[in-house]
Amino acid sequence: MQNQNFHEEIHAYPTAKLSVEHVYKEFTNSSGEHVRALEDVSLNINEGEFVCLVGPSGCGKSTLLNIIAGLEKPDSGMALLDGVPITGPGRDRMMMFQEHALFPWLDVIGNVMFGLKQKPNLTDKERLEVAKYYLFLVKMDRFAHANIHELSGGMKQRVALARSLAPNPKILLMDEPFSALDAMTRERLYGDIQDVWDKRRKTIVFVTHNVREAVCLGSRVVLFSPHPGRVRREFPIDLPRPRNINDHDLADMSSLITSELKGYQAAESD
Repeated sequence: MQNQNFHEEIHAYPTAKLSVEHVYKEFTNSSGEHVRALEDVSLNINEGEFVCLVGPSGCGKSTLLNIIAGLEKPDSGMALLDGVPITGPGRDRMMMFQEHALFPWLDVIGNVMFGLKQKPNLTDKERLEVAKYYLFLVKMDRFAHANIHELSGGMKQRVALARSLAPNPKILLMDEPFSALDAMTRERLYGDIQDVWDKRRKTIVFVTHNVREAVCLGSRVVLFSPHPGRVRREFPIDLPRPRNINDHDLADMSSLITSELKGYQAAESD
């Protein structure tokens, strides 16, 4: 397939692409109590990084992802993309959730092409070529005209990934996209997403509570403390790729991060 027209220029890591500066966020629970989800969270994410946010349930990592997506606003502080404050959703950021959210009335390639309708600079032929390229990238090109109900859970998430990448967002936000899948399907997708990241070097922010998953995928793991969510420590992951979640070195790094996380949880419960 001739896809040279759709390759982005790959950069080293020049300057911070995404900045989170002193973000606080509170919610009111059903009892009327104020619950602080995030407390003074600051984070810089560079161009082309694959950053995994890890922490226990309720630590605010998904809330932070929603703030970056522009779906929620912080009570104070801000998130900036290329130095511009994020004030709402935008096509420069695409979100991928646990549920694939594909349109059942469209076939596979129709789903991928749907987001490309918002790019008026592309002809119908170019939109089709872009959609075919991304289906090829996620190994779903043979199923371009399949109906969504005919696909397995893992195949649906591959299509959702292609649909998220096709509009060429600056940042891909992923909120536990593989948590509902069985272990074998997840392992295959770990290899696929690493391959996609290696080819495209898209900036990815990935939320998970699975430490091994984070170490397998991320170039950096950011560890959050229990609520209120705070950045407690960052771990650069220098293991060679492609990574297998069962590798010994990966397991050792995961154990180190898990021990640190358990320490935070124990301290919070004292």
